[in-house]
Amino acid sequence: MLRKAFLTAVLTAAIVPLSVFAQSTPTVADAEKFVKDAETKLDDLGVKAQRAEWVAENFITDDTQEIAAEANEIANAEATNFAKQTIQFEKLQLPPELARKMLLLKLAAIAPSNPKDLSELTRVQASMAADYGKGKYCPTTGKHAGECLDITKIEHIMETSTDPDELKDLWIGWHKVGAPMRQRYARFVELSNNGAREMGWADTGAYWRAGYDMPPDQFSAELERLWQQMRPLYVSLHTYVRNQLVKKYGEQAVKDGMIRADLLGNPWAQEWGNIYPLVAPPTKHPQLDVTQILQDRKVDELGIVHYGENFFKSLGFPALPQTFWERSLFLKPKDRDVICHASAWDIDNKDDLRIKTCLQVRADDFVTVHHELGHNFYQRAYKAQSPLFENGANDGFHEAIGDTIALSITPEYLKQVGLIDTVPQQDDVALLLRQALDKVAFLPFGLLIDQWRWKVFNGQIKPEDYEKSWVQMREHYQGVYPPTDRTEADFDPGAKFHVPANVPYTRYFLARVLQFQFYRAMCKEAGFTGPLHQCSFYNNKKAGAKLDAMLEMGASKPWPEELKVLTGEDKMDAGAMLDYFAPLKKWLDEQNKGQQAGWTEQK
Repeated sequence: MLRKAFLTAVLTAAIVPLSVFAQSTPTVADAEKFVKDAETKLDDLGVKAQRAEWVAENFITDDTQEIAAEANEIANAEATNFAKQTIQFEKLQLPPELARKMLLLKLAAIAPSNPKDLSELTRVQASMAADYGKGKYCPTTGKHAGECLDITKIEHIMETSTDPDELKDLWIGWHKVGAPMRQRYARFVELSNNGAREMGWADTGAYWRAGYDMPPDQFSAELERLWQQMRPLYVSLHTYVRNQLVKKYGEQAVKDGMIRADLLGNPWAQEWGNIYPLVAPPTKHPQLDVTQILQDRKVDELGIVHYGENFFKSLGFPALPQTFWERSLFLKPKDRDVICHASAWDIDNKDDLRIKTCLQVRADDFVTVHHELGHNFYQRAYKAQSPLFENGANDGFHEAIGDTIALSITPEYLKQVGLIDTVPQQDDVALLLRQALDKVAFLPFGLLIDQWRWKVFNGQIKPEDYEKSWVQMREHYQGVYPPTDRTEADFDPGAKFHVPANVPYTRYFLARVLQFQFYRAMCKEAGFTGPLHQCSFYNNKKAGAKLDAMLEMGASKPWPEELKVLTGEDKMDAGAMLDYFAPLKKWLDEQNKGQQAGWTEQK
């Protein structure tokens, strides 16, 4: 996950009085000076806010929360002030670059104008994020009785456990972390919406959607178009997985064609790769076990990071700065609570790049490192841009870069870097199924979190229906159901980091689409002509140069223009993803013959 200064985050801010240019109609020269002053001020305050936030997430105390809240409050007060002032220049014909900067300034921040409301809002948000980071579940029965498990430990247990009672207990236990946030979240929504409306947006959700170089309603339609492209593949995968889990767990695994959420390999059922052993097809050529390979080669957590860096270096990117190795957090500390959710940071908007994660030697973290480093190399690629352009073309681009690289983690790549001695025979269906359990299974989850929040922000979902609507939307999009009855005393959205931390989530859905578009384009640039899923562009400088040409543009152009630089296409399209998984889709449909596809939602 990208962590960046407030210019690219959706946080909150106070309003200070607007300036007036010479009590007369402003000129283009006035606009240029205004933007230059705004960039200088916001860049400085953003760096200070980043430093405070880094400390707050690495040393969770009441004091660090307060320091981070104050830094964000000051920084975002200025951001909102500048956003308000852009109104003065709306009637001017500005040069394209200046007009784009003015738009980005308008999108920089939202907040209620009442300073008391601002103060409350920043502290509510900081407290929810801290509650998540400190969250633990202490089982009273079973093999972990007497232990207090944080989310990292819970994830690790749920990766491998096939005890349905244990999985149910852990799912229920972790989701308790959200319940105390419920009233604070409702207040947060109210205050955030006040700020959005003062800036001219219908609500906070409309403000979020406005950052995609198209009207909010058009963007919503684009999301639906992309989802409908991919939904048949997801339904085929869901049907197959459901039938295999029934063989393992019996009818307790399903209800009305839906899958019990705690049986899918992690606390949120967002990716299903951990249950691959339960659903793997019969094959003479079993999948490579990357976790076992790493352990057998005695690769430690830091070694995993070096493999990620070396991939980017093989494409022609320079090595990470020494400060990256000195200042990043790679392992969960034994002496304190930290927010372990993996994130990438660009503290000074130049070279102070870091990641913060609690790594384990496992395949998932091998991929996670490539993902997070994708943020870091993107951040450095656009560091020569002016501050307002120091960001991705859109937030989906930022999330897609590292995953594009991770798609190249093929058996051929593992041999090239010395992790295996020979490339074994592979069963393409098995390989693609393993990928689909993460890449395809994630799609509806990646979509529904913001679909739920947008309806919360616009009032379609009332606070008294938070939990009911959450369960219904998970049924609608994912076809999963909770392992126990839920009531409005629960607040399951709070058990997913991005909700209490107020991080927009549609970026991850877009990244699933974009990474395959980027990957196909880079494979083509590298001269690869075989089945798409077999391509690795490791060590191909030509493909790396094509990628860098897009990355270095930052946010200086609308995303369709930047997409075209790498792919030759100016529209997001799931075609590359469907091409990648085409052999699997054919196989799944053969396996599912005679079985009911899809599920029945509860009313």
